[in-house]
Amino acid sequence: MVWNPLSPRRLMAAALGLALASGTCQADPQRYVIDPDHFSIGFKVEHIGYASILGLFLKARGEFVYDEDTRQLVSGKVHVAADSVFSNHAGRDNHIRESDFLNAREFPEIVFQATRYTPTGAGSGKLDGELTLLGQTRPVSLDVRLNKAAPYPFAHRRHTLGLSASTTLLRSQWGMRYGVDAGLVGDAVRLDFEFEAARQ
Repeated sequence: MVWNPLSPRRLMAAALGLALASGTCQADPQRYVIDPDHFSIGFKVEHIGYASILGLFLKARGEFVYDEDTRQLVSGKVHVAADSVFSNHAGRDNHIRESDFLNAREFPEIVFQATRYTPTGAGSGKLDGELTLLGQTRPVSLDVRLNKAAPYPFAHRRHTLGLSASTTLLRSQWGMRYGVDAGLVGDAVRLDFEFEAARQ
């Protein structure tokens, strides 16, 4: 029998072998921890229609389990310290920590639990999850952009993802209605996240 490298049977066998080989080489989901020193959470909310207040949450931590090859998110969670709010005005920050807004004494943590990631482009996607604020949990969707995926150039040298995410939510949906009806403080709050997460 003459060897025919292009015979349909041999082509099918080769394709099957490649498929099996690629499946076994595929990476498993990996755990990533967000570097707290490179984790920025910013917010923007309208003030009486004149301008917007810009602020930050200064303390947060988070991690997620993700398969970089298949772009599938297994799980993810972020904890934000409510009393770490900062808007560059001590009196305003104290007010935001009180019951009119974050009620940080009764609800010290704001928690985001990721439920699904859907890629929308080569380096972008939609992250769905649930945000627990003031003891109430509501769905939230964020636009995510992957800025870089590479070994860190110094320090820990781990493979690191650099990510940006953003969303706009209505704080009244969590029962935070102070200033909304009177037009003193906007209902819509823009949130922006910038962070680096190292593979463990």
